[in-house]
Amino acid sequence: MSFADATQFWNERFDKAEFIFGKEPNEYLVEQTQKYLKPKDKVLCIADGEGRNGVWLAKQGIQVIGFDASDIALSKAKQFAKENQVEVEYSFSDTDSFDWQENTYDAVIGIFIQFADPHMRERIFKKVHQSLKPEGIFILQGYTPKQLEYKTGGPSLIEHLYTEELIRDLTKEFQILDLCCYEKELNEGARHAGMSALLGLVAKK
Repeated sequence: MSFADATQFWNERFDKAEFIFGKEPNEYLVEQTQKYLKPKDKVLCIADGEGRNGVWLAKQGIQVIGFDASDIALSKAKQFAKENQVEVEYSFSDTDSFDWQENTYDAVIGIFIQFADPHMRERIFKKVHQSLKPEGIFILQGYTPKQLEYKTGGPSLIEHLYTEELIRDLTKEFQILDLCCYEKELNEGARHAGMSALLGLVAKK
């Protein structure tokens, strides 16, 4: 999918008054942030959408950079940051056009970035590793194939979903600090609601 196609696809979804994934941060991100991140860390949020995660991180005193392929989502995210009296440095990009600067971030965050097909996913993981500082942290949350049974959010294509084996293969250059598959009820807006089959990863460069 080209950048223009991605923009059109996501703009159609985000062009609503409500926040389609809610305004609360992802639970796994909150748990792992408390363990591994600290105020003044420089953190990149991949495809931060309407800003629920980036804004929450900024409220913890973290320096947040984020991007998204939807300019409508980014407009909502910027307004959300303003309402919460924090600053997030947002740019209008997809994962391939974003300027991934090497050895720059204390952490990179990928929460439900399962728009990525296998080739794009491989590119993202490589870029994440390059852009992290030594000992930087990668926090990832996504759906496993069992999510196709629940149908409570996420992609309908199995090749976009995560297995533990797949993630281990993609993170060979990292040290895995946490990797878990589990089932839990999510309440993240209309798009992520109900029992869900999840995978969480924390990995260190």
